[in-house]
Amino acid sequence: MGDFNLALVIVAIVVCILVFIFNIYLLVNYQHPDDINQAYFPKFVVVLGLSVSAISILMLPADVANRQACQHAIYNGACNYTLPMKYLWLVIYILDAVLVFFVIPFAMFYYEGDQDNVWKRIKGALLWVITTAIVIGLLLGILYGLVGKVDFTVRHLSSSTTTFPSTFTAYSRNQPCIGSASHQCSAYSASTASEKTWTMHATFPEYVVALATIVGSVLFSIFGGVGIACLPLGLIFSFIRRPKAVITRSQYIKEATELGKKAKELREAADALHQEERSGSKGRKWRKNVKAVEKELLLLEDDVKALEEVYPQGEKAETSWALTVIGYLAKLVLGVLGLIVSVAWVTHIVIYLLIDPPLSAFLNEVFIKLDNLWGLLGTAAFAFFCFYLLVATIAGAMMLGLRLVFITIHPMKWGATLMNSFLFNVGLILLCSISVIQFCATAFGYYAQATAAQEIFGHTLQSLRGIKYLYKYNVFQIAFVAFAGLTFVYYIAFGWRRRKPSGRFQLSS
Repeated sequence: MGDFNLALVIVAIVVCILVFIFNIYLLVNYQHPDDINQAYFPKFVVVLGLSVSAISILMLPADVANRQACQHAIYNGACNYTLPMKYLWLVIYILDAVLVFFVIPFAMFYYEGDQDNVWKRIKGALLWVITTAIVIGLLLGILYGLVGKVDFTVRHLSSSTTTFPSTFTAYSRNQPCIGSASHQCSAYSASTASEKTWTMHATFPEYVVALATIVGSVLFSIFGGVGIACLPLGLIFSFIRRPKAVITRSQYIKEATELGKKAKELREAADALHQEERSGSKGRKWRKNVKAVEKELLLLEDDVKALEEVYPQGEKAETSWALTVIGYLAKLVLGVLGLIVSVAWVTHIVIYLLIDPPLSAFLNEVFIKLDNLWGLLGTAAFAFFCFYLLVATIAGAMMLGLRLVFITIHPMKWGATLMNSFLFNVGLILLCSISVIQFCATAFGYYAQATAAQEIFGHTLQSLRGIKYLYKYNVFQIAFVAFAGLTFVYYIAFGWRRRKPSGRFQLSS
């Protein structure tokens, strides 16, 4: 163990412990009162899933640090004793895929089961998960057998032989080859005719990671593109739409009365849906009405919170209003800082990934210069940009969930989050975290070069048969920038407007 980079190992262990403790803290403070002292298995899955997603994001900076661990070694072979990052990547992402497609669905079916008997709930959840496992297993096996190959583009170089010369004056950078010009031994001067395709079978774990990355990349392109714009702009426009002063008591009574009527309508709608559920008529329109009630309930809670802000009550009313003002100022500051990070991200994608050849390495050079100032400064900035992208993806999913009917809402609220919402969001985070890592490994390829992540995500993934064209033509990057631009235009056009209260709520007939 002494041959390993001891400092890196200690940091990795400490970070993992802190991640687990922080996720337990989130679970305890976000959980709904109805889930206290019960639903232990879903809670374990939530903590494990959040920890795996956080550790996977941190593994890319750790991979870069691991590459640099033997940079200043004083004995030969030091690089053979660093952390086995490639195997750690495969383990963490196989675990990620198992959690997303098997464990989390089982926990959700178990938690939402109607049976009082525990074993019946386990049986029902297992039937769903086993069916899903069979379908996914058959699909993976067929795809792996048919197209699970990697096509690498290589150059076929050759050279003739000659006797060992007494001097090497005949060879130079302009004439590196032996014999006639027909023998091409230089990759720089070889013609395009020397390019060949080298085909080999990918390993099954790498193929599973690749397909999971494709599924996550579709969601990431949409949610991440929307979130990279809506996360900072939402904070800024929240400050713009902030209440400027407290309201009078008569205004408060009027608004509270309207909210009471709306709450009564929603209660009647929920009772009607419960009656339909008991009668067994749970069709497409029933599910549509349930989602409509959930969205209206979330909007009603936002209205109640907004009313409490503009009319603080109790002995500390003035303090409460002062904290509200400070909170909106904090949103403005965070929004401006977030906008700078978002603009930096989009600019980096355009000038480094979409333009060929790249105009500049941009953020790659920034991280390298920060590393030169202090060893972990560039790595910390690198980790921050990766985490920001993941947070933006979750923000985009929340925004679209409130506006699109076909997306199920699972809001995260302090002290009021049910385990099914927790599990859904953890699954989304896990699925998108794979794509965030792949995206960061590509976007920061210059900074993260010669790492295990580059080998998996930069070479194997982008050379897989059938999948490689999505990366060759930058489909996901273009979609990401397009959704970011559309969201920016949307916020500029409509973000400054206050949401108007909806009229009387009615169920679809």
